[in-house]
Amino acid sequence: MNSQTDDKQQATDQEGIGRLSEVFETSARRWELIIYPSMFAFVVLAAYGFFLIYRLAGDMHYMVISVDTHMSVLSSNMQSMSENMGQMTTNIRTMTVSLDSMEHKMGALQPILASMESMDESMKSLNASTRAMTYATQGMQYDMSRLNTNVGRPMSFMNSFMPW
Repeated sequence: MNSQTDDKQQATDQEGIGRLSEVFETSARRWELIIYPSMFAFVVLAAYGFFLIYRLAGDMHYMVISVDTHMSVLSSNMQSMSENMGQMTTNIRTMTVSLDSMEHKMGALQPILASMESMDESMKSLNASTRAMTYATQGMQYDMSRLNTNVGRPMSFMNSFMPW
């Protein structure tokens, strides 16, 4: 009986193993329907991510070259600007010295200004004297005109008697 029990046990075991195998295959097919497309999607996304990173690295390389070029130009421009600032500082110092010199010269002009004020007063006096002479000359002109009128009539009468 032992052998029959063993045979039954083996048949039951084989039947259980067969059933387990069918369930496992069914489960594996379901997993294959999920896993394989997921793996394919992962591979596609990984390839696309690699492509994006590759493009980003290329763009960064281009940007670094561009920035480096512009930085060298900017550096030379800054150096020129620094030199120009130095020249401007020198020019401003020269202007300061010139302005100080002009200030001292303007101080020397103060006596000349006093003399010019004196000349201005003299010119005003000369102007008043000239005005007085103008009035006197106008009076003389008026008097000469009256004299001509007073003497001219009798003389024209006397000139008619003269032979020449």
